[in-house]
Amino acid sequence: MAKIDESELGDDFNYIIRLADTDVDGLTPIGMGLTSVRGIGARTSLAICDIAGLDKEKMGGHLSEKEQESIREAIEAYPTKVPLWMLNRQRDIETGDELHLFSMDVKMTQEDDIARLRATKAYRGLRHASRKRVRGQRTRSNGRTGLTLGVQRKNA
Repeated sequence: MAKIDESELGDDFNYIIRLADTDVDGLTPIGMGLTSVRGIGARTSLAICDIAGLDKEKMGGHLSEKEQESIREAIEAYPTKVPLWMLNRQRDIETGDELHLFSMDVKMTQEDDIARLRATKAYRGLRHASRKRVRGQRTRSNGRTGLTLGVQRKNA
C-alpha cells in the first residue's frame, strides 16, 4: 500500500473514529474499517453503509460528525433493517428475540453461553472446560500440543 501524504488528508482528518465502543482506523475505507468492531463483518459493514446512505469507499477519517452520527444510528437500527438470517443472535435463549450484538456484548454473551453449558454438564460444556475441540474435529492426529508432536525414530 502506498504511503499517504499528510498534506493530502487535510486539517479536519480524524485518524481514529470511535464507533460502538471501538476505535476505527481513519486511514481505511469505512466499508472495511467497520469490520474492526466486534460483531461486524464485511457483509454487515456494507449493509450498515447502505442503511446510513454513505459511500463504502470513503475514507473513515473524512467523515463529518453528521455522517458519524448516521453510522451510529445505522448500527442501532441494523437488526430491524436487515433480514433475520443476517443477525448473529437469532432466537436468543433468555429473551427469545432476534438480536445482533456488537462490541463487548458479543464477548459477554459468548462467555455466558459457555458458562451455561458447563453448569448443565452438557457435552459441549465439558469439551470447553477441558479445552478440547468442541465441534467434532479429529483430535488424535491434528491440533496436538506439548511433547506429543511427532513420531520418534529409533537411533541406529
